Amino acid sequence: MSRLVTFKTGSLVAIAISATMFTSTLAASAAPSASAVVATRQAGFKKLGGAMKALGAQLKSGAPAKAKMVAAAQTIATTARGQGKLFPAGSGPAPGLKTEALRNIWTDRATFDAQMAKLVTEADKLVAVSNTGNAAAIGAQMKATGAVCGGCHRKFRKET
Repeated sequence: MSRLVTFKTGSLVAIAISATMFTSTLAASAAPSASAVVATRQAGFKKLGGAMKALGAQLKSGAPAKAKMVAAAQTIATTARGQGKLFPAGSGPAPGLKTEALRNIWTDRATFDAQMAKLVTEADKLVAVSNTGNAAAIGAQMKATGAVCGGCHRKFRKET
């Protein structure tokens, strides 16, 4: 009987150790590194910029394709929705971390979050207007959306 108890006890200890190691590994992998967060948000901002450029190109073309404008506007709105979440504590300016984000994102978080919410609102309006196909209205809303981007850049992004 003692041999059976020893086996069960030893097995339970091994299972407990394995579970602890798995949980620690999972927790470590659940929190991305600051550099990974920065890379993700930079990619998102590049995606936003690319979609704005594509939309502008359609408007300048003289024969804008509604489907392409709607797709670009949807990319802007979808991407904008996630960008504000990509500024967790510890992902700001730090030695060895390449970011143009200014520290005041984290010290004036309420203003930053309000600006990001405003971007989502304007981007959603851009999608709605793009669905009309009215180039003049799309251009006006694109400028309004771009003004929100510019306002955030001036206050929260280091000029390069």
